[in-house]
Amino acid sequence: MARIVQKFGGTSVADIERIRNAAARVKHQIDAGNEVAVVVSAMAGVTNQLVEWTSRANRLHDAREYDVVVASGEQVTAGLMALTLQALGVEARSWLGWQIPIHTDGVHGKARIEAIETGEMVKRLASGQVAVVAGFQGLGPGGRITTLGRGGSDTSAVALAAALKAERCDIFTDVDGVYTTDPRIVAKARKLNKITYEEMLEMASQGAKVLQTRSVEMAMNHRVRVQVLSSFADLPGTLVVDEDEIVEQRIVSGIAYSRDEAKITVQRVADRPGVAAAIFGPLAENAINVDMIVQNISEDGHTDMTFTVGQSDLDRALAVLEKCRTQLGFGALKPDPDVVKISVIGVGMRSHAGVAQQMFQTLAERGINIQVISTSEIKVSVLIAAEYTELALRALHTAYGLDAPG
Repeated sequence: MARIVQKFGGTSVADIERIRNAAARVKHQIDAGNEVAVVVSAMAGVTNQLVEWTSRANRLHDAREYDVVVASGEQVTAGLMALTLQALGVEARSWLGWQIPIHTDGVHGKARIEAIETGEMVKRLASGQVAVVAGFQGLGPGGRITTLGRGGSDTSAVALAAALKAERCDIFTDVDGVYTTDPRIVAKARKLNKITYEEMLEMASQGAKVLQTRSVEMAMNHRVRVQVLSSFADLPGTLVVDEDEIVEQRIVSGIAYSRDEAKITVQRVADRPGVAAAIFGPLAENAINVDMIVQNISEDGHTDMTFTVGQSDLDRALAVLEKCRTQLGFGALKPDPDVVKISVIGVGMRSHAGVAQQMFQTLAERGINIQVISTSEIKVSVLIAAEYTELALRALHTAYGLDAPG
């Protein structure tokens, strides 16, 4: 007998028929003699509708009341899932974040989980009752409902699995696992049987939408084994596990991409100590995250500084820098929203040289210019023109031997 947490995303509980399908998967685990806690998202599209209503009611809304409204989507799904399980003859009871409780900090809209009290739930699970938990929500310091931010139900599920010391956390979604790259672009992309926490964290943070970054980070910190699998097909998924569980490491496990990038070049800024701090300080103060950075060679005591920000932050970043024009003394700002970041990821890079060189050579052979480069221990990222996204992904996928045999 094992204790398992199952999480069903919005598309998996989009209507009553899909909730029945999800409930049948829960019943299968109960029939196998396992203890099961279920975490549910709001039905597909519901959270967007709630957010829209909140904005229409009061554009400059109170974040505490915003959380009350948007948390209601998961409450509805939890109740419906419990009712559906009961109809299948499975004893089930719904739990809201405040009933467990899931304690969070007081940052409404983006709260972080601090502790989960599982004493009562453990007793119920041991008696054979399924706990159906509303994801995405918790209880703040003032006794107020909080929400965890977009994708927060994944985080709820992993945190609950850690608190319950579950054997595994199964994340059911509309894809059947983690692929070497986006199969919608690269037809020869392969599903991975296993991937390490570190690789999954890099994949998620570099644009792969399969798992939410915070949930992977939490899984890695608490060593929760996570399985990504489809709600709509009876196929094995992908296990996200510790590096020790993977016998033979691939040099490159996957290639991620992010279209949510914009490039800014600050032209002819004085090449002197403190100039980088003068540029990036005001951006940080305005909560604008800077990712890739490159500084050109100095000429006549001036240099160009190029960096990337999120697409949604581009206009704000330009406005912040324009306010500092006199102080910084730069010549001009050159924005470019038509870029994409491509990242080659693999823990095998630690012990193999030449991964970056192969990436650069492959792109050069296709006539693709690299604008910015950044690296980490298990990742090489480049910024290229957005028009070359598909060509770059396919070429790199082949170059690193990731293509499925065809």
